[in-house]
Amino acid sequence: MLQVSREVLESFKQFDSPTIFNAVVLKLGLPNEDYTDHRICCLLPELGPIIGYAVTAEVTTNDADSVALPWEDYYGQIDAIDGPVVAVMKDVDSRPGRGASFGDGMARLHQRLGAVGAIVDGTVRDLAGIRGVGLPIYAWGTVPGHGVFNVTRIGAPVTVGQVRIQPGDLIFGDGDGCVRIPVEHAEEVLALAGQVREKEAEIFAFYDAEGFSFEEWKTSRR
Repeated sequence: MLQVSREVLESFKQFDSPTIFNAVVLKLGLPNEDYTDHRICCLLPELGPIIGYAVTAEVTTNDADSVALPWEDYYGQIDAIDGPVVAVMKDVDSRPGRGASFGDGMARLHQRLGAVGAIVDGTVRDLAGIRGVGLPIYAWGTVPGHGVFNVTRIGAPVTVGQVRIQPGDLIFGDGDGCVRIPVEHAEEVLALAGQVREKEAEIFAFYDAEGFSFEEWKTSRR
């Protein structure tokens, strides 16, 4: 699996997801929809941003007749990655979101095995407990329970929040949502994020300057 240095990963945390998305667009162009939609909400924004490599799974929360793979196979994939992991789960139940796909016990185990956050295309529970663990979580929202809870697919591409994520993809998340960063271009995207921030600072200073006018704005766009 292609990886980048931990220094590069940590450096991304000085930026926000819109800035990183804009940097990816500078590198790869438009159209680009490698970001999660409005359903994937940052439920614990106070825990700060996350960045790590995706480990993917599909789960059911109430369908007793669904496939049931060994959970140790899923957790083994997290444990095997030498680097920060972002767990990416999709609820493929016949009633997605009716039951929680993640809770505080799972948060503890994920964190001990190297996960720095989790993205759930579905719901979670025990949010106060997850906060206590300190694991950032992204999901539709919360419910108090679930039924038969099975992992039905492990280590395959999944679509969460309308973005397709492959195992090993580099994922950044913060209060605005999550962005997929192409691993092979990560260092260049990081540099471009700095350029985006500098350009925006210039624009904001122009808007905030004394004497700013609509005519000046029109002129600047020519």
